[in-house]
Order: sequence, then structure tokens, then C-alpha cells
Amino acid sequence: MRIARTLGAIALAAATTLAISASDADAKKVRWKLHSAFGTNVAVLGPVGPRISDWVGRASNGDFDIKVFEPGALAGGYAYYDPVSQGAFEAAYGTPGANQGKNSAFAFLSTWPFGPGALEFNAWLQFGGGVEIGKELYGRDGIEYFYCGMIPPETSGWFREKITSLDQLKGLKMRFFGVGAKVMQKFGVATQQLAGGDIYPALELGTIDATEFSMPAIDRTLGFYQIAKYNYFPGWHQQSTTNEILVNRDKWNELDDSQQAIFDIACRANQGIELAEGEALQPAAMIANEKDGVENVTWSDDVLNSLRDAWQEVLAEEIAANPDVKNLWDSYSAFHEQYKIWGERGYLK
Repeated sequence: MRIARTLGAIALAAATTLAISASDADAKKVRWKLHSAFGTNVAVLGPVGPRISDWVGRASNGDFDIKVFEPGALAGGYAYYDPVSQGAFEAAYGTPGANQGKNSAFAFLSTWPFGPGALEFNAWLQFGGGVEIGKELYGRDGIEYFYCGMIPPETSGWFREKITSLDQLKGLKMRFFGVGAKVMQKFGVATQQLAGGDIYPALELGTIDATEFSMPAIDRTLGFYQIAKYNYFPGWHQQSTTNEILVNRDKWNELDDSQQAIFDIACRANQGIELAEGEALQPAAMIANEKDGVENVTWSDDVLNSLRDAWQEVLAEEIAANPDVKNLWDSYSAFHEQYKIWGERGYLK
């Protein structure tokens, strides 16, 4: 009987130890919710959330789990700034320009008209102070900012009718992103910024007359080619565009060093993958659009020069109105001035 009691005590102790160990292991597991501003079915942009989740999960042996939510499940597509800041969910994937209502400088962190291509933009962000500016701006509201992706040039618009003069833009209702919208307003366009999933219904119902959103492959996913048959190039307003993941600072600080490193490395890895995929998918999408009756149209030099002149007016207004924009622009301009000796000589024209 004594032996039985001893064995029973040992078994109970072992079970208790295992239970405590399992409890400790569970306590160390991290479970995050990640809002995606883009539907996961959208080309190039959509796979980013699941990709980051997969990489982080595998690298952490399942101890760091990120569940990705479609637009609208936790918040509206672009309406993620406040929920992340307030800790309603841990993280959100989108683009800084989505937050320009909070601070117009966020639009510049995303892209700007006649701005740099992906290589120069990436260089400034990572080695010229751009990321540090982003971290300071978001940090004011308890948010950790991660530059987490870059896409190539976009198209500059889908129109129902062919545009032969900028005078035709007057009175148009158009979805337009970032500070490029203020350039279009100079030509009498009534602009609004809609999240990706809201554009097709607005275009179909006539709430808007025209739209821009992204690259041909992405726009094709959203079906614009079915309604608007004139797609204009080049994307003067977005020669390259960044993506971000925002993280609630308190939740970020709860991670250990290894978990933080895994997340940061995943974002850095996505920058290259997203840019490469963005470049690779566009030709096939443009060809498919043409087969569906779309005309790929190139703006004339005169039109582009007029748009560039209007942009200079908008830029001066933005710098005068917001010291954060001025600080960002001064940083980029200093970088660009030094970069030119390489940028103007290193590449074939």
C-alpha cells in the first residue's frame, strides 16, 4: 500500500509538473490580430498579410501566431490608425497615405507625384532617414511603424471616355490617392479617397466617374476594366508606393527580442518579394486588359508638364501648411541632391 501511495504521489507530481510546463509554454505564445487594408484576393497587395503571418509563425515554431483579418472584419479598409493606437487589435497592414487625415505628412511617407522610383525611395527610407521620420510621427500616438513593402509605378487612372485635354477633367468625380488628389483638384476634379474594395461599386453606380488605385494586375483583380475602358500611363502620381505594418507600442514591447527580430526581418524580406512580384505581373495584366477592350493610353508630354507644374504649386502649399511635411521634404531633398551624382549616371536612360 505504501508503494502504491508513493507511486501515486510521483505520478501526481509528474502530472503537475507537466501541466505547469504546458501552462508556461502557452503563456509564452503570442497571438495577434492583424487587420489588412487590402483583401487577400487582391494581387500583389493582398498576399502580404498571410505571407508575414506564415513567415513569423514558422520562424517562431508556432509561438508567434498572427491571424489576418479581411477589410471590414475588424475595421474599415483604411480605418485602422485609431484602433491600433488604442489597442483594439495589435497590428494593421496598409499604406501610410491611408492615414493622411491624421497628418498630411503620412501621404508623403507613402508616395508623392513625380517622386522617386523604388530604388531611390527605398534607399532614402532605409539609409537616408525616412524610416526614422515615420517612426517619430507614428510614435506620437503610441504606434510602432514598420516599412513593410514597396510596389512599382501605378497607372494614373481609369476613365470611361478618352481624355484628350485636361479641360475634360473639370467636374469629374474621381477616386484619387494621396497628395496627387490635390493636383487633380487644380484641374477641377472632385476627388475622394476610397479603400480598394469600395471602388468598383462606386464606379458601377456612378458615384464616381473615374478612378485610380494601383498597378494593372491589382486593378484587374478589382474589375475596373469591366467598366472603364481607357487606362492611362505613366503613374505620375505614384512612381513607387510603400506599404506599412503598424503595431500597438504596448503590444510590441511585450515581445521578447527574438520575436521582435522575427517580425522585423519578415517585413524587410517582404520589401523585395513584393517589388519583384509587382514588376513581374504587370505585362500579362495589360495584355489581358487589351483583350477585354481596354486601351492602354500614354499621356502626352504637354499633359505631364501641366501636371508637374500643378504639383509644384501643391508641394509649396503642403510645405507651408505642415512643419512635418517640411521636415520630411528637407530630409528627402538633401538625400536626393547627393544621390543625383549616382542616379543620373549609373543607369541607362
